[in-house]
Amino acid sequence: MTHRGTIIRRPMADGAEIDIYHIEPAGRRRGGLVLIQEIFGLTDHIRDQCDRFAGHGYEVLAPALFDREAPGLDAPYTAEGIALGMKVAREQHPFELSVTDTQSCIDMLEGAGPVFITGYCYGGSVTYAAAARCRGLAAASGYYGGMIPRMADERPRCPTILHFGRKDAGIPLDAVEAFAKARPEVEVHLYDAGHGFNSDRRTDYDEPSARLALERTLALFQAHGG
Repeated sequence: MTHRGTIIRRPMADGAEIDIYHIEPAGRRRGGLVLIQEIFGLTDHIRDQCDRFAGHGYEVLAPALFDREAPGLDAPYTAEGIALGMKVAREQHPFELSVTDTQSCIDMLEGAGPVFITGYCYGGSVTYAAAARCRGLAAASGYYGGMIPRMADERPRCPTILHFGRKDAGIPLDAVEAFAKARPEVEVHLYDAGHGFNSDRRTDYDEPSARLALERTLALFQAHGG
């Protein structure tokens, strides 16, 4: 698939330069959006998501978070790709650095309207952490982040919604329900689907759930200036 956006390189807070997929909005600009990758890197799927949000009026930045450890990472949705992505995410790349890079991208978009964030899997966890720790976000929408239940003691600074699959084998439903009870100000949506239901590259893709989650995400952004 041909993507409309381009790769730009920008320095982060620690001085390292990383790739960022950047796409301008189609039509009237509603705001800026930082879109956070899965463990697989800056894949075609992630660029597809960026292009989709650009079609709804958002200027999107998707940072290649693992560029320091695995430049150009674009791992396949296979057992080998999962193992590679997990090795980088769990053993080589500090999670807090992803949050810091997210703040750098928020800063790039600030000043031209509200800035939002969304992310998937690993990126869903980064999205929630950014909602709690970063400055300058108008709203956040995180998808099936496995680390989110362990961040229940962190209160988001902006309106936040989260999306989880009831059949997600990697994120226990009781942990999601406990998080929702601990953070009643966060809208937690459950879908009759498994992990990765938003990605049409994955076996757990569920089109009705993906469509509904996108509708809720866009409604959230529009309700807060987007």
